[in-house]
Amino acid sequence: MVGPRTHEALSPGALTLVATPLGNLGDVSDRARTTLGAADVIYCEDTRRTRVLLSALGIAGAGRLRSLHQHNEAALATAVVDEVAAGRQVALVSDAGTPTISDPGRRVVRAVADAGLRVTTVPGPSAVVAALSVSGLDTDRFVMEGFVPRRGPERRARLAAWRSEPRTIVFYESPQRLLATLREVREVIGDRRVAIARELTKIHEEVVRGSLSEVLEHWPDGEVRGEVVVVVAGAAGADIAAWATPDAAAVRAALAARLAAGDSVRDAAALVAAELGVGRRDAYAAALALRPGSPP
Repeated sequence: MVGPRTHEALSPGALTLVATPLGNLGDVSDRARTTLGAADVIYCEDTRRTRVLLSALGIAGAGRLRSLHQHNEAALATAVVDEVAAGRQVALVSDAGTPTISDPGRRVVRAVADAGLRVTTVPGPSAVVAALSVSGLDTDRFVMEGFVPRRGPERRARLAAWRSEPRTIVFYESPQRLLATLREVREVIGDRRVAIARELTKIHEEVVRGSLSEVLEHWPDGEVRGEVVVVVAGAAGADIAAWATPDAAAVRAALAARLAAGDSVRDAAALVAAELGVGRRDAYAAALALRPGSPP
């Protein structure tokens, strides 16, 4: 049987993840220019956007651009492995920032690495790190949440888990949903400090800092534009303790409120388990006992 390291020994090819500017073309590195100019193939989320970038950099893209997005990534992974194994230099870019960070590419990276082939990076711009660094909040420990689920129990459970999350929380949100999400976050976890980084590195760059209530007042007309990254302060010690050891009465009260609001037993149990840090099975059993018609 031929092991994966044989591929590596035979192939000088590589998959290189190339970070591209968030908006300011001056942020592109010399290494990024060289790598994109020399690549045999460039996989990108949107060939139109990457073609514009390459043109601005004076790099020809004709015949080298391939579309790779969340809907076709799994199907293309084998093709990328074959190209690298054949000795080709393959570059991977996202529309902006660092590939695979809440963007496509993870499956391809895993496939190429599992084949024993070279995966490397040209590091550079990242909206997560950029927003965190200018937030004024704790940067020693943080958690990246990507895009928060838009609706339903999964969304509520995600926000509820932040009540006792001690690390700084970073997430993406669309400008259209930003204010509604901030109001919901305030309702669930309290009036924490937050920083909203908007249009980072672009002409209209803006960082709004303050409590959630103060930040919400910044857009009185309710209109937010541009790319947005949200940074939220982690829970303080008292907040964590308040949710760490709930008693049985608190669990039953929370479940009863969810059931009265119309949640199913399963959804109520999942949400309360996340909110109060109790076992999901225990919460489910308690919810069943509270269901109308259940024996006392």
